Amino acid sequence: MMLPLYDRLRSAIRTALATQYALDRDAAAIPLETPPTRAFGDIGSPVAFELARELRKAPRVIAQDLAAALGPIEGVTSVSAAPNGYLNVFLDRGAFLTARLAARGTAGPRGGKTIVEHTAINPNKAAHIGHLRNACLGDTLVRALRFRGSPVEVQNYIDDTGVQVADVVVGLRHLEGLDLAGVRAIADSTRFDYYCWDLYARVTEWYEADKARLAVRAETLHEIEHAIDPSAAIGAFVAERIVRTHLVTMGRLGIDYELLTWEGDILRLQFWARAFELLKQKGAIFLQTEGKLAGCWVMTIDEDGGVPAEGAEPAAPADGADGEEPREKVIVRSNGTVTYVGKDMAYQFWKLGVLGRDFKYRRFGTRLDGETLWATTSRTDEAVEPHPSFGAATATVNVIDVRQAYLQQLLKQALAVAGHPEAARLHTHFSYEMVALSHATARELGFAPPPGSEEAAKPFVEVSGRKGLGVKADDLLDRMIDKALGEVVRRNPELPAADARQTAERVGVAAVRYFMVKFSRTKVIAFDIDEALSFEGESGPYLQYAVVRANNIFQKLRDRDGLDEAAIARAVAAHPPTALAGDDAADRLWSLVLDAAKLDDVVDGCVRTLEFAGLAKYAFGLAQGFNAVYHALPVLAEERDDVRLWRAAALGYVRQQLAAALHTMGIDVPTRM
Repeated sequence: MMLPLYDRLRSAIRTALATQYALDRDAAAIPLETPPTRAFGDIGSPVAFELARELRKAPRVIAQDLAAALGPIEGVTSVSAAPNGYLNVFLDRGAFLTARLAARGTAGPRGGKTIVEHTAINPNKAAHIGHLRNACLGDTLVRALRFRGSPVEVQNYIDDTGVQVADVVVGLRHLEGLDLAGVRAIADSTRFDYYCWDLYARVTEWYEADKARLAVRAETLHEIEHAIDPSAAIGAFVAERIVRTHLVTMGRLGIDYELLTWEGDILRLQFWARAFELLKQKGAIFLQTEGKLAGCWVMTIDEDGGVPAEGAEPAAPADGADGEEPREKVIVRSNGTVTYVGKDMAYQFWKLGVLGRDFKYRRFGTRLDGETLWATTSRTDEAVEPHPSFGAATATVNVIDVRQAYLQQLLKQALAVAGHPEAARLHTHFSYEMVALSHATARELGFAPPPGSEEAAKPFVEVSGRKGLGVKADDLLDRMIDKALGEVVRRNPELPAADARQTAERVGVAAVRYFMVKFSRTKVIAFDIDEALSFEGESGPYLQYAVVRANNIFQKLRDRDGLDEAAIARAVAAHPPTALAGDDAADRLWSLVLDAAKLDDVVDGCVRTLEFAGLAKYAFGLAQGFNAVYHALPVLAEERDDVRLWRAAALGYVRQQLAAALHTMGIDVPTRM
């Protein structure tokens, strides 16, 4: 853990600046860096360069003054001024490592509650590969916040009254001729989320064959929103059954939620009506009386209204009316139905505790940790008391792809103009780009474009759930696990079948989760099965293998010498830290320890930037460093007791930190690989 040490250093430098030069500086703004070699110290600060012009002194002189003024700092053996003007900080290596071996767990409570909303798959068909990027990024953010000690509430928004559910209801009623009983029979006799996947694509083709059929969609949507059966009853059944399949799919990845928020409850509990009145009172929306949007309630898009630009402008606003004016967004259509953004405004107001109303709650299922999974409800007969306190967050994060940037800006604008500028400031859109397939993976999965086609010339293969051309999440996971199983069995032919299968499941999940976070979120990624599953490259399995190697060292130490980690931590106290200082090998081991200690700093930076590729790169670098030291500086074969113990202590700490980094990315480590 480096952040507490950084805080002590910055505070000490701030005090020295005040003592030497009567300067008052924000401690958090004092720069700290990692020197290029251990000879220059363990931490460096270029603060003297920043002050040279203001103080009219050479950086070297300022650094010398500061080094002389610094008093004792816990964990620091010395601070010196380099000839070029840097402050070089040298740490007490033995004390540093032993303190971190004794420290367990994450940081203490930090800040108010953050609501993270992620996944939010339309409950009309099976989850696909694009949803996995959303869920993996969202879950990694949740885990990172908890690692920092930040209270988090995890929500999954269920759009059970949207056009996608309406389309499936249209298919069930008008293409299949089914009533509710018939739909139940289909759901009980088939893989329902896969059945609806195919049906949704057929409905899309049905609309395209005759645009007049879109009137059936509009009527069905109206019936669902206003609880008119049979459409409403069928829609409710479809949504609930599909959501349960989504929970199983995400559970395979170790992802779950605390609250499922149902869009229908926002309407039935009059959340939207309340938000509607608030927005009208503030003049944020108005009834358009002329033009193509006559009869619609719209919001004028105000680029100067305190809403920061975020992501690319989408090609067309979602859920808007055809021919929509460029600077007005439809909130309520002329037929009285509320667009997605209108319902989401009400939801956002509730999340931040500015709506003045609350849901009722029901038990929906069991979470992965055995706790209750809650869902909102509008029915008194379903409501459960007592229930946890939901909503009223200090800050909110919506994990939604970059195409929704326009609508997320509208949420911030709505909060600001409704009189809650601070709530608007505390809402964050965690955007990310789409997932495509590499050409090799597309061929393997049967999605290869025709040779010589325009699609074949592109660097990746795009997929579309609406057209039925997509990779179902469960199919992808099955393929990954089956391929991982072949490799596990090849490497461990004596492993019992059940153990091999469990290992393959962990490897397959690690491969997917790491691939989904290792690229910048602003980058379109082309998922490649072989790259993700590689045991040698920058992959989840490679990181798992490093921890398995470390586990093997400690298992052999237990079997041979009767030493566990606690015993090693006690034993090193009786020996000077010769393995950490004195030669190049010691510096190499110490550098690895110092890198491992930076996990809290890395996680903190990833949370601030919402760029978890940094965490993935850090974990990969740490695994590479461990593997290099593993070969160059053996533990079990080392004859000197003191060196063997300190090496074991150092690698034990690195293993602990690497495992924590993997856990933050949702990656479990098998016992063998």
